[in-house]
Amino acid sequence: MTSLPAHTPYDGSSKLFTIGLKPLDPADWIEVDGHLLPYLAKKRRLYAEIPERVFVEQDGTLDAQQEVLELLGAYLPERFPDTHRRSDAGVAVVGATSRPTIPSSLAGAPLVVASLLVQEDLILMRRGEDGWRLAAGSLCFPSSWSLVEKFGKPLQQIHDPVPGFGPGTRPADLINRMFDGLQGQAVERYNWSIQSGDALYHPLSNIERIDRATSRPTRFPDGDVKTHAFIRVERQTLRKLPASRDILFTIRIHLDPLAVLARHPDRATLAASFAAQLEALDVAQLDYKGLTSDRDRLIAVLNQMAKDA
Repeated sequence: MTSLPAHTPYDGSSKLFTIGLKPLDPADWIEVDGHLLPYLAKKRRLYAEIPERVFVEQDGTLDAQQEVLELLGAYLPERFPDTHRRSDAGVAVVGATSRPTIPSSLAGAPLVVASLLVQEDLILMRRGEDGWRLAAGSLCFPSSWSLVEKFGKPLQQIHDPVPGFGPGTRPADLINRMFDGLQGQAVERYNWSIQSGDALYHPLSNIERIDRATSRPTRFPDGDVKTHAFIRVERQTLRKLPASRDILFTIRIHLDPLAVLARHPDRATLAASFAAQLEALDVAQLDYKGLTSDRDRLIAVLNQMAKDA
């Protein structure tokens, strides 16, 4: 039986297309659950099959990558002693396997090693003359974007496709100032979307996004939203690395069938709030999320769920 969702930001506590950063207790920096080993196995398969799509690094980032690995190496065995143990070779995940084989070009990258300790994706942002750029990253579980397309770009260009967050907008300026002002504290935010199926690796190129917004295809051609719709929640954290002064951006994906809400003790409130948030999205936001054709169908399912509670 599928467990209840770990996070429910669609209750209105983390609205779409807002910045929504909140202070984070350092003890809760990383999340570990019963899906740890399957997530790590999936990462290894992606590294073996499409390494160039899931890992990027600029020259000069090795020290910062190593800093991330050392921070996780100190944190994980203390916070999660049942799943992470110190060994002569560093930190090991209990029960993890080393297959499939990762290409030798990636095996020595500290950020890749670090990524195989956690379910989170790990992105390094570095300050340059034109702002914070994506300098290195392990992104095995993208939520409708392309790591290769964003690599090396500053924040304002990275967020350009997001309605209301492009270059010159107030949110874009606020994000840059927040990155500049981030010091020893850690912060978190949540994002969420709806997808068809349970694929963790869910990339989307800019061309594909434009085509999707133009053609507006349905994601549920058979109309069976309850069977195929999954709630994809991103838990994102930001912290400035003490030595390199780069910013580490972590992204943890939680995937749950939409139907799981029917078993939630707060299902009426959650379903009604979920439907209201979908109802409030404008056309540009719906196109960006790929929900234009399916919004009404999803709302009907959620409203019925709330009614049946």
